[in-house]
Amino acid sequence: MKDDTVAGCQPKILSYSNRNQFEHAGASGGFLDRNYYPFCRGRIVDKFENDEGQYDNITEVFWATGAALLIRSELFHEAGGFDESFFAHMEEIDLCWRIKKLGYRFLVVPESVIYHVGGGTLPYLSPKKSYLNFRNSLFMIVKNHDGFLFFKLFYRLTLDGIAGVRFFLRGEWQHLFSVLKAHFSMYTHLPYLLRQRRNISENSRKFNAIGLYQGSILWARYFKGITRFRDLNQRLFNSK
Repeated sequence: MKDDTVAGCQPKILSYSNRNQFEHAGASGGFLDRNYYPFCRGRIVDKFENDEGQYDNITEVFWATGAALLIRSELFHEAGGFDESFFAHMEEIDLCWRIKKLGYRFLVVPESVIYHVGGGTLPYLSPKKSYLNFRNSLFMIVKNHDGFLFFKLFYRLTLDGIAGVRFFLRGEWQHLFSVLKAHFSMYTHLPYLLRQRRNISENSRKFNAIGLYQGSILWARYFKGITRFRDLNQRLFNSK
């Protein structure tokens, strides 16, 4: 934090119940893929790695977890703080994205370690958690995606539809309705989100895109069977 270009840092996040395993909420630093799905060093979608010291180096990330976040107060307030319309889940990714549009950096410092209980706000299998995750992901895309929004948003809605079909085939009706409810909520919030989008665009300076992965994490996980961060194509990560 002595480096003025660093907006914030996170520690390494391990599971409270299994202290040798990375925890969902941040693991050893957060990233976004080309479709803005979040993943971490140590956590690829639903797969968690054991901590063997493989991600103990300090490195720049796209987002730092809100579970344990050290952040400059002046930048937190300049960027508008957490968006309260999110309520919970991904609000820190949205905040980091906005601050990176001001040109700043986020780091993970794994020599600091916390043990995270997880699921404290909502249980992992809660339909409300599904709703907030789907909805808030759409919220932050509308607010922060650079360039033409329609095709990016339409593609994400299509992928959400595929997830909805998966819930349907598995008989997980409440989670299916969570996806539908998330989409309707995004539509009803569009005026607010588009105002936020204009404000963010007007205040942006130099976007720091380090931490964006130009591949698809879903393709890597479900079609290529990749379950470890280090097995991803490292050349697809933005380096500047």
